[in-house]
Amino acid sequence: MAETGAVDFQSNVVRALADRQLRGNLKKAMGSLSLKRKAVFSDPEEFEHLRRVGNAIRRRSLSKLPVLLEQLEKNCTANGIQVHWAETTADANQIFLDIIKGHDASRVIKGKSMVSEEMHLNHFLEDHSIEALETDLGEYIIQLDHETPSHIIVPAIHKNKDQIAHLFHEKIPNTPYTEVVEELNAIARKTLRQKFFAGEIGVSGVNFAVAETGTLCLVENEGNGRMCTTVPPVHIAVMGLEKVVEHLSDVPPLLRLLTGSATGQVITTYFNMITSPRKAGEKDGPKEVHLVILDNGRSKILADPQLRETLQCIRCGACLNHCPVYTRLGGHAYGYVYPGPIGSILTPQMEGLHKAGAMASASSLCGACEEVCPVKIPFTSLLRILRDESYAEGDSPHDVDGHGYKRHFTESLAWKGWAVMNTNPTLNHLSTKMLGMVGAFLPKAGPLKHWTQVRTTPKFAKQSLHALAKARGLDDE
Repeated sequence: MAETGAVDFQSNVVRALADRQLRGNLKKAMGSLSLKRKAVFSDPEEFEHLRRVGNAIRRRSLSKLPVLLEQLEKNCTANGIQVHWAETTADANQIFLDIIKGHDASRVIKGKSMVSEEMHLNHFLEDHSIEALETDLGEYIIQLDHETPSHIIVPAIHKNKDQIAHLFHEKIPNTPYTEVVEELNAIARKTLRQKFFAGEIGVSGVNFAVAETGTLCLVENEGNGRMCTTVPPVHIAVMGLEKVVEHLSDVPPLLRLLTGSATGQVITTYFNMITSPRKAGEKDGPKEVHLVILDNGRSKILADPQLRETLQCIRCGACLNHCPVYTRLGGHAYGYVYPGPIGSILTPQMEGLHKAGAMASASSLCGACEEVCPVKIPFTSLLRILRDESYAEGDSPHDVDGHGYKRHFTESLAWKGWAVMNTNPTLNHLSTKMLGMVGAFLPKAGPLKHWTQVRTTPKFAKQSLHALAKARGLDDE
């Protein structure tokens, strides 16, 4: 994923569309996830009620976020959890490094965390001679292949079992080739089990952090997350600052929405609630628990009354599973950590429009993402704001970094000319008549190339509607 500079999104799109294997894998996986979600939310009225509840909880949490973050820190500290604040990903990485070096550790085992991907934590630790092993099966698969997640819930969704079978055979020593799913799972389990016992630091993400109790909630299906948070003597949890909820009672409806939207389950196999390090008399659990809270542009998003709705996201991935763009391209084409509809509204705000603004245009505005979002994020409205920001002139009420990067003198002049012609009756009449005469001969190269290469060239009528009406003796007014 990109760390610096802009991503060549257009080239990535061309490559992804040409990859027939990728498109076949995505079609099969997305169809399955969509059907499972539909089955678990079979009652439309119940689902809409849950969505309204989820939306209300997330909006309330964001409206009180500064206070809730202070309350979370206070209660976590009282529980024995050490809280660290990171304004940037560089700050967060340094916090991790200081904790790890403070324990003379060199082996880290990780549960799934998109924020750690945002930090490029694995690469950072490897640069400091620290082994960071992903233990989520999907994350482990893509780490073996030196890739990044292509989906925020199912990291290896772009691969099929045949590809994984070849990968295990090639990358894991003394592994026989097999395409049997149960045997592939057993191979991964056997390999990772030894790593759990050797891990000196455990790392996890956080799905929800409860301010009133200082509790960190972690959702998972494989048990690897629980191993990462209990077996090593030190546990470091990392989260974006928007993950806070006010009350413990806020968690059940959000959990119901998250698991149903993400994997079509009523509840996941494991739901972990971490409130403190190991206490006297307890037989398991880490001796130390650290919580790293990352900003990385989120506070600026929060300050915007409209764009803050981006932060309602609970990272379920439903918007990706139903997006006609994502389901044809996969996550890697986007070039950043967060792909799909949520990435298209979040990444341009975090990275700047001049780097990631193209993502805001990677949408047909069909509204499928908005229809399935469990917390009712208004994707289409936010995408329009970001698109407008790309052409903003001078100061903007939203002030997204890089706003106005697409503004071009020639294009601005063309639109001003269009406005003049369409507000002046005489010029409008002349331009319409000219298009009827020469419109069919307009070149498909030059300024029109990007339009006509993916669309049918419009055919201009030889006579305008006004001229046809006048020829029939109809009143033109």
